[in-house]
Amino acid sequence: MWEDYELLDSGHLKKFERAGIYKFIRPEPQAIWSPISTNWQADAEFLGDEEIGHWKVNTKIPSRWEMHYQDIKFWAEMTPFRHLGFFPEQSIQWEWMAPIKATNVLNLFGYTGLASLMLAKNGTKVTHVDASKKAIKWARDNQALSKLEDKPIRWILDDVIKFTDREIRRNRKYDGIILDPPKFGHGPSGEIWKFEESLPKLLLNCKKTLSDTPKFIALTAYALRFSATSLGNLMQEVFNTPAVCGELTIKEKNRNIILGNAIYSRITF
Repeated sequence: MWEDYELLDSGHLKKFERAGIYKFIRPEPQAIWSPISTNWQADAEFLGDEEIGHWKVNTKIPSRWEMHYQDIKFWAEMTPFRHLGFFPEQSIQWEWMAPIKATNVLNLFGYTGLASLMLAKNGTKVTHVDASKKAIKWARDNQALSKLEDKPIRWILDDVIKFTDREIRRNRKYDGIILDPPKFGHGPSGEIWKFEESLPKLLLNCKKTLSDTPKFIALTAYALRFSATSLGNLMQEVFNTPAVCGELTIKEKNRNIILGNAIYSRITF
């Protein structure tokens, strides 16, 4: 349950949110309905889209501010891509993973590290991989803010396919794998990631890095033309095990509106 985040209202292709003590308006192409109010009083609004856009700041906001989820603390900030450094709907995935008790988890496209910290706080060994040096630093800052520097996390700056290729050669195994790939991206040495072309290869690599007693694999995706069912079909084909699929959602504070933010597919072995 979030205390530091709320979806206050949504509609007319936008959403109105509280993140910590600050309120934001951001584009939301799923919100095709009408909002409760058209008089949103926000501290900042992102204008445009993530390709070409900028923040309009109405009140003084620090470059980063502290937030928390349960006993995990982290830094939020306004990024040039309209994000705030965390995705609140991902808490559904964290809560699902927590009771599974995997001992050695690979977190691919780990971003600012909240999933890694949620797992590591209870002693799970986590290998966190991301292609962005800034994201790795941000994740390590979150680790320090949460006072979890003593927890078993390996921070790896690398292209995920190259990294998993090497893990296969090293015969390193994991009993849990998390994937949160973008639609398009670049590795640290200019490697190209295209979701529909790169994901099947990556999932085959993941299959080869699973231990003999695997616990789970969880895949999340944003801003795609694919359905959750498509992800489920691919996961089931690769791992030859039934997959569950669906949407990650956030409920509005004051009415029964559910905003779908991402699609996912998961397997429990």
